[in-house]
Amino acid sequence: MSRALPKYNKRRVGLIGGAAAVALTGAVIAGTALAGESSDVGGADARTLAAPGTISCPDVASQLPAVPASAQAEVTRNLDQLDQQVAEANKRLVDTVGQGGPNFVRNAILGPLQDKRAAAIERIAISVGRTAGRPAGLDSLAACTLTQ
Repeated sequence: MSRALPKYNKRRVGLIGGAAAVALTGAVIAGTALAGESSDVGGADARTLAAPGTISCPDVASQLPAVPASAQAEVTRNLDQLDQQVAEANKRLVDTVGQGGPNFVRNAILGPLQDKRAAAIERIAISVGRTAGRPAGLDSLAACTLTQ
C-alpha cells in the first residue's frame, strides 16, 4: 500500500464535495429566481382575480360621551390613530392576497388590528375618565370584520 493513497483520497473527496456544493448552490439560485414567476393564464394575474375586500370597524367617535376640553387633544390623537390602523390593515390586506391559509386574514390582520384598537380605545377611556366619568362599553368597538 502506498503512502500517497490517503492523500489522493482526501483530494478526491474534497474535489467531489466542492463540485457538489457548486452544483447545489446553482440549483438553489435557480430555484429562488424561478420562485417569483407565476403561471400567467390568459394574461390575468392571480392577485387581480381575487378581490381582497375591505376591513370594516365600528365608529368609536360617535359612541363617545362629551369629551372634556382637557382630554380633547389626546382623544383626537387616538381617534386619528384608529383611522390610521384601519388604513394600514386594508393596505396589508391588499398586499397579502393569496398568502397563508384559510385563517390568514383573521390571524395575521384582524387579530392584531383588534389588539391595537383595544389599546387605543382604552387610552381614550382613560383620558376621558380622568376628568369625567369613564365611558362604559367602548371595548366592544375594538373588533373589526372583513367585508367583501
